[in-house]
Amino acid sequence: MGGSSNRNNLLWRTLSGVLFVPALVVIAREGSFFFLLLVELGIAIGTFEFYEILAAKGLYPYRFLGILAALVLGWTAYYASYLYTFLTLTVLIFILAVSELVRRHPKDSIYHIASTVFGTFYIGWLMSHLILLRELPKYLGLDYGVGVTFALLPFIIAWGNDTMAFFIGRKFGRHPLLQRVSPGKTWEGTIGGILFATLFTVIYRYLYATYLRLIDAILMGLIGACMALIGDLVESLIKRDAYLKESYGTIPGHGGVLDRFDSIFFCAPFVYYYLRLLFEVLLR
Repeated sequence: MGGSSNRNNLLWRTLSGVLFVPALVVIAREGSFFFLLLVELGIAIGTFEFYEILAAKGLYPYRFLGILAALVLGWTAYYASYLYTFLTLTVLIFILAVSELVRRHPKDSIYHIASTVFGTFYIGWLMSHLILLRELPKYLGLDYGVGVTFALLPFIIAWGNDTMAFFIGRKFGRHPLLQRVSPGKTWEGTIGGILFATLFTVIYRYLYATYLRLIDAILMGLIGACMALIGDLVESLIKRDAYLKESYGTIPGHGGVLDRFDSIFFCAPFVYYYLRLLFEVLLR
């Protein structure tokens, strides 16, 4: 019975990937408002799922305010408006503080405020780096079309790492990596995932990202895969604290948006800041 369930889950996982990946590539190639909408959709669903996890833990964040602020962060990333980014966070904290002041029962106020703000940052701010990556050529004086190769890099690294770690771990996994957080992860799968993610990044460099030096591709693959792993483990830790196996059943075979994109959360910012430093400092 368990084997049949695993096969069905793998089938759904494969089908979802086959449908989503081409759509991601097409929309990323188009860029502009279309890519913004795609990422904003992920931010909205992901933030909602995160607050659902908190509810399962017995916490009660301000969902509407948190989701709205997360979406605004994505919008400010698109326009590279740091003024409105800071304004959004300032207004969010102010409204949350005032809301708690007028609430009849002040118990757990710090948890309500902190959980709302963390959800906004954790989902909204980290995922906004995908938008920053796609729009980066505008601010580097490069052809806008290059942005698609920037935006897809975190997915190549993170999903390459996830996929190969999954299969290598199933086949050769013997030694648990961090059992108290993610019992299914092994050292064998982890090392295999990181090495293959680096290989995929090097191949991607030769095919689509020749602006990268070989050393850049290797470093981005190695460090980016580690960032992807940390993102995966952090989400597993949050779910485990709430006694949940999946964040939500949004994507067949993958659980929720958080389950599918958790490895992107820290990988995308790393790729963005690496490229900013590479183009603005090292290659100036």
